[in-house]
Amino acid sequence: MKKRIYIFNNGELKRKQNTLYFETEQGKKFIPIEGVSDFLVFGEISINKKLLDFLTQNKILIHFFNYYGYYMGSYYPRAYYNSGLMILKQAEHYLDNEKRLTLAKKFVSGAITNMLKVLNYYQLREVQLEEEINAIRDLYEKIYQCNDTEQLMAIEGNTRDYYYKTFDKIINDEDFSFASRTKRPPENRINAMISFGNSLLYVEILSEIYKTHLDPRIGYLHTTNNRRFTLNLDVAEIFKPILVDRLIFSLINKSMIKKSHFKDELGGIYLKDTGRQTFIEKWEEKMNTTIKHRSLNINVSYRRLLRLELYKIEKHLLGDKEYSPFVARW
Repeated sequence: MKKRIYIFNNGELKRKQNTLYFETEQGKKFIPIEGVSDFLVFGEISINKKLLDFLTQNKILIHFFNYYGYYMGSYYPRAYYNSGLMILKQAEHYLDNEKRLTLAKKFVSGAITNMLKVLNYYQLREVQLEEEINAIRDLYEKIYQCNDTEQLMAIEGNTRDYYYKTFDKIINDEDFSFASRTKRPPENRINAMISFGNSLLYVEILSEIYKTHLDPRIGYLHTTNNRRFTLNLDVAEIFKPILVDRLIFSLINKSMIKKSHFKDELGGIYLKDTGRQTFIEKWEEKMNTTIKHRSLNINVSYRRLLRLELYKIEKHLLGDKEYSPFVARW
């Protein structure tokens, strides 16, 4: 089974014959090419065209993060599942306002439904969330009244405002008070974790898109413009509550992430390398966790679930079956 490789140290990633190695001041570490799905790079590394050609041949992506853990971009090799028909269908559904709205509404519907699943889970554990749940349900009812994606994005944004108000109640820890969502820079520890977790989810989905016929540049909820990739942002909305947010609650409530895992720098608060490594360790555990798939009646990992979601979008675009977003059971 292939796995993603995380690089935190500075060094040079090189090719030697038919394998890879990462060279640092401490020495070389060889990486069998057949065991790699993609690289996530947090350190400063050097690469060359010879390496990139080798990665392209072996269909391996590299995702780059900056000093603060923000996603910067990806080396996205020439797509090997390229489909002219699929690109035409994606463009058709984007350019036709009704077809675009149909998909965009599905993404927002899935996102809000999974937010409610998370909140209902904690309300059953005696966290008082009734006010926020009712407000979010009211907003959900307005989804199918929207006439354009700007209205949809406004509903999604208002929903998240209510949703984020619940975080302090769920976490109940002074070291992790939240108040509101801030991004660049994140103004508190929860914001730092949300930004980092969302970045991991974006590249997870981007890597899975690469294994399908879909083009990541054409999204529906997020406007396709000068931004390199948008489809992964669309799909991520559905999975943020159940993958990123629930992991954050678990990490804090089980004291796996603590105040000492953060640093205050340039007016923002960021995870230290130790915090990122702990987050990534538990993220990998989460992504490899299996659940029972209701339609297929088999156990699938969350990582595989992302790919299955993309296959559903393909079928919708081809007119085979209307897309229905994944909704968690709990």
